[in-house]
Amino acid sequence: MKSWLLALLFCCGSLLAEEKVQLCYGYGCLVQAEIRYGDAQLSEIDRTLRAAVDAENERELLAGVIGQLYAWAGEQSDLRNDRGGNYADAGVSGKMDCIDHSTSTTRLLQLLEARGDLRWHHVAAIEMRRWAFVFPAHYSAVIEMPGEGDGRHFVVDSWFVDNGQPAVILPLDEWKKGAGPDV
Repeated sequence: MKSWLLALLFCCGSLLAEEKVQLCYGYGCLVQAEIRYGDAQLSEIDRTLRAAVDAENERELLAGVIGQLYAWAGEQSDLRNDRGGNYADAGVSGKMDCIDHSTSTTRLLQLLEARGDLRWHHVAAIEMRRWAFVFPAHYSAVIEMPGEGDGRHFVVDSWFVDNGQPAVILPLDEWKKGAGPDV
């Protein structure tokens, strides 16, 4: 009986110590990869984000955390091949467009929110920007500061950077006007 109980505790403890997230790639979320984050990785992320002293600091730390989560995902999948924008990684498995990034980053943000790691922000709906009718739309994950009004929404845009690099976090209104690094 004692060995059965120990086996049950070991089994269930292992299940509780890991999180699974479906991240997508292939342009338009064509491919779904189940990514597993272990207890040590999640504890590192928890410590990093819980050290934030205010909302601005949380966003700074969050940029690096999203990059780290993508780097770990790249150890388990073709996501390691993703490069910023849509053209530097053409033809490789693991390439991601803004639909892949906005969907996957939102899922990562939801994981962090569910773990209680976001104290000053909540996950909001994905946003789209369009510069003109001739340019395609661009999508991004979004976080918001609750109770602060419309000016407190921020994009968390990992599309701009290579896999594993910190995400770009900008005020939503600036991003909607075209702000962001050139890719």
